[in-house]
Amino acid sequence: MAVAISMRRTSPTSLILAALLAFGLICFLLSPSTPSASASAASSRQRQENAAEHPLSPPTKPFLKSQPIRSDGVQAAPPVVHYNLNNLTSTSTARANGERILILTPLARFYTEYWENLEKLSYPHDLISLGFIAPKTKDGNTAVLALEQAISRTQSGPIDDRFASITILRQDFEPPLSSQDEKVRHQMAAQKERRESMSLARNSLLFTTLGPATSWVLWLDGDIVETPASLIQDLTSHDQPVIVPNCFQRYYDSKKQKWDIREYDYNSWIDSDTAQNLANDMGPDEILLEGYAEMATYRTLMAKLPDMENLDPHRMVALDGVGGTALMVKADVHRDGAMFPAFPFFHLVETEGFAKMARRLGYQVFGLPDYFVYHYNE
Repeated sequence: MAVAISMRRTSPTSLILAALLAFGLICFLLSPSTPSASASAASSRQRQENAAEHPLSPPTKPFLKSQPIRSDGVQAAPPVVHYNLNNLTSTSTARANGERILILTPLARFYTEYWENLEKLSYPHDLISLGFIAPKTKDGNTAVLALEQAISRTQSGPIDDRFASITILRQDFEPPLSSQDEKVRHQMAAQKERRESMSLARNSLLFTTLGPATSWVLWLDGDIVETPASLIQDLTSHDQPVIVPNCFQRYYDSKKQKWDIREYDYNSWIDSDTAQNLANDMGPDEILLEGYAEMATYRTLMAKLPDMENLDPHRMVALDGVGGTALMVKADVHRDGAMFPAFPFFHLVETEGFAKMARRLGYQVFGLPDYFVYHYNE
């Protein structure tokens, strides 16, 4: 009887509302979860954590902050930190795996187009660290000032556009050339000193910035002003220890009255018997150079390999030498000791010497003849 009396005293409106609430609760419990909002929030938090705190900040990871002062007034020693590099991956699915990229640029001049192209890279910027090294010259000072202004704008902007960290180094040695004009720096007589100096700069930059979280190192020259936005994903997708695209240049062809492209970098090549014979006859301090009529090597140049009528950007060829205009290297190759020899290494220096060193360490070196990046046209 108590139940019946209770039911009679409950209004029909209350029963309807209760039924609607129960139905809504059941629908909520049975409906599929929507992780996009939570995933987006987590991604935003991760970007906030990885983004540089200051527009001109040095790398914040994995470098340690200063240690506290002990009770006896002495600054505490930093703790010993162990990094298990066996857990570090460098795979064909770099973006999906969240693999960190270190982009390194020797900087003699600053081109706005270079920085704009860098900003357009579609690889998550919170996984990209940047490193620069510039000479202590008038041109170097001007380049660094312009670079700092560009960095300040980007790193003060939206979180998603910021890079994880940025390092700017200055060379502690005098550059061999007083001018960076293209005609001057590409003279054959200047190449040995110039490229040995470039090797010193590259090695200083590499050894200062390579950290235990770095999976890939992309060497990108400061005068590369145009690449596909997917450059990092495209190069890492091949899962090769060392891989380099073809460096071309856009120019206006006055005869054809239209814009065209031409090969630029001749340092990516397949060796020849002629070049090896030339090296056998050289003194210990002499080097082989590519792209000069005075030293005909008859190597197969990757710059000459594209079939413009049937381009296949995925086509790979094995190489013996590489240029450094846009060179992707698995970080473990550098960790194993492959660097840029600032001395004749089998009569090769800088990037070509690096390729020789990587191959002697057991790594393969590849090029993409039909995949182009573009050099600034002076």
